[in-house]
Amino acid sequence: MSAVAAQRLGLRVHILTPEADAPALQVASSATIGAYDDPDVLRRFAEAVDVVTFEFENISAEGLELLETMRPVRPAGRILALSQDRIIEKQSLEAAGLRIAPWKPVHEEADIDTAVATLGLPLILKSARGGYDGKGQFRIRSADDLACLDHGALPYPMVAEAVVDFARELSVMVARGTDGNCRTFAVTENHHANGILDLSLAPAQVTNDVAADAAALAMQLAVALDLVGIMGVEMFQTSDDALLVNEIAPRPHNSGHWTMNACLIDQFEMHVRAVANLPMPDPSRFADAAMKNLVGPDAMALCPEILQTEGLALHLYGKDSARPGRKMGHVNLIFPKGGLPGLFGIADALGPLAAL
Repeated sequence: MSAVAAQRLGLRVHILTPEADAPALQVASSATIGAYDDPDVLRRFAEAVDVVTFEFENISAEGLELLETMRPVRPAGRILALSQDRIIEKQSLEAAGLRIAPWKPVHEEADIDTAVATLGLPLILKSARGGYDGKGQFRIRSADDLACLDHGALPYPMVAEAVVDFARELSVMVARGTDGNCRTFAVTENHHANGILDLSLAPAQVTNDVAADAAALAMQLAVALDLVGIMGVEMFQTSDDALLVNEIAPRPHNSGHWTMNACLIDQFEMHVRAVANLPMPDPSRFADAAMKNLVGPDAMALCPEILQTEGLALHLYGKDSARPGRKMGHVNLIFPKGGLPGLFGIADALGPLAAL
């Protein structure tokens, strides 16, 4: 989707991927096929491009460091490395002066006991590296859950997080240019199912003050990290309207996909503009929006009905097979500004997807 946005701006996109059938190749001008950490592959790739960016996080931070010796890399490899390790990420968020949920690093079994004693129960154990969409997470609700943990199977190192009594999960897409100019999209409210983002609503149903605070936090973090590009900042809104930063994603993010149909400049184009040193216009939305993820074969089976349903904008990712738990695409719905319905109204508008 970033490649499509770049093509709209007249830019030629060259993809580096280890997969000969990667979805991005369907829309790129050219490609280098090879490993993300192979120095020879990286040198060939660098010779073919002017600036490097990335659209997902499961790549080599060390590879980006090598690319940075040859070409501008935006966002910087150090920001990717930070986001790939939850321990470093949380330390960096605290160093930037942001509030986060209480947590403890967990390197061995004894650290779990320390975390329970400090944070109490319930808490969540998360792998420090590699976990996403609920993978590598273990919820400990009681002493019985703690006793049943298979410590030999836990993916150390990990983090232990106190369970936050939150009112909403929010996110903000913030983009920052090479000149330091920051832009934020509307604060988004997110709902998950089985650890995977299911539904995003824009704008979030929060007060103007909470929305302004969330945008300010995202910009504060973008400046602290010296970000160039776009970044998703996930937050918890507590019952007393405090905001706790949960994690970052220095790339286009699933919770920003609604911008593709509700904004003149969507998150992908804003990202490309930022990394290519192009002007970054106001990303205001012209409509309210809801985004529904299409996950697994059951959702994909509904595509013929989705295409026949008025008001549903279908976006597929070109993946070769629909496996359970795999994001295959999403559907956007737009509503008049100020007319975003409640969850029941959105469910009705989703038509064939309402039951998912």
